Amino acid sequence: MAIERKFVAEGVRRVRVERYLTKELKRAGFGGMDIQRTPLGTQVTIFAEKPGIVIGKGGKLVRQLTIDLATKYDVESPQIEVQQVPNPAYNAQIMAERLANAIERGWYFRKAGSSIMRRVMESGALGCEVVLAGKLTGARARTQKFVQGYIKHSGEPVNTIVEKGYAVAIKKLGTIGVQVRIIPPDARLPDHFEMIAPPKKVKKAPLTVTEAVESLDEDIAEYAEEEFQE
Repeated sequence: MAIERKFVAEGVRRVRVERYLTKELKRAGFGGMDIQRTPLGTQVTIFAEKPGIVIGKGGKLVRQLTIDLATKYDVESPQIEVQQVPNPAYNAQIMAERLANAIERGWYFRKAGSSIMRRVMESGALGCEVVLAGKLTGARARTQKFVQGYIKHSGEPVNTIVEKGYAVAIKKLGTIGVQVRIIPPDARLPDHFEMIAPPKKVKKAPLTVTEAVESLDEDIAEYAEEEFQE
């Protein structure tokens, strides 16, 4: 297999696995995953708001997930590790799922979007953007955007700093796409700078008469010694 096809196949497998885990672990507050190849197999790290639901009673669910990843998605020797999300308000995927659930339960889209964005910003995030697209109020599709704080849309920070999450809300009129972007409070932005105050000059106290005479005597002695050596 050519190296290009190998990269494409790995990317397709990753997307399929992420969709599968998003569907199966919706109740657990799925917050994303990370796949890394190791000498012993494939390390799959699952981030969830409720790790207990991911593991299941006696580890039943996590064993079933391991079997499905190996048989249905051709993941080589999968080893699943579950980690709890420390602060769900900074996880864009969890916030997107909550917003989609709120819209499905009948919340007005403006109220739901503003509520999620306000919760993220009150937690200390540097910026948050919520985008809702679909049939929000009628038969014609439209897009509604909520933005607060600082958000990057281009350049390297989009891939390294901005947390992105996507979910779908199913309504009677049709589906509504939910996209959430968050910049966490500990992010180091490339255009951030700090002003450093210049060092203060220390004012020397004036010399007393005795100190001035002693300093003058030392200068005369040094001058005389230099003349004598010449």
